Amino acid sequence: MRIAHQSLLVQYFRTMRLDPKDIQLLSILQKNGQTSALELSEVLDMSASQIGRRRQRLEADGLIVGTPCRLDPVKLGLTVQAFIQVQTDSQDGETHRSIKRLVDIQPEIIAAWTLTGEADYIFRVYCENLSALNRLVQDVLLPHPAIGRVHSQIVMDQVKDDTALPLPL
Repeated sequence: MRIAHQSLLVQYFRTMRLDPKDIQLLSILQKNGQTSALELSEVLDMSASQIGRRRQRLEADGLIVGTPCRLDPVKLGLTVQAFIQVQTDSQDGETHRSIKRLVDIQPEIIAAWTLTGEADYIFRVYCENLSALNRLVQDVLLPHPAIGRVHSQIVMDQVKDDTALPLPL
């Protein structure tokens, strides 16, 4: 399966007209978007101006969509991370708009996905402590008119947290 996946990625990148230097550049930038053109030029054996032009093209093509700053949640006092599965009472458009409004205004919910299967949504949340997580579930999520059932899982240890997408070698 890994070989088939790799082959599809290579085919996709060829249609996007990406050469090996583009892929190397994307690989480095997705690990550290603040890497300077000078540092990149040394690694990729290209001039800083060439790197700059490539980066601008990749941004214009929509492959680079931003360079987020990642913060340490523990140093910010956010010691509890959890995943919360949500089942809605109905599947209509207003229900989904209501859930979207909820996740947009609730700062503890840092990511949300719609799902297939038993749960309709899964939220990734960070809270200061277990009491704050309990308040989020009991006072915000369960009383919400569109939410029928909530199932939370507290993260005990984070083995990997990477935003880097798989790129062909």
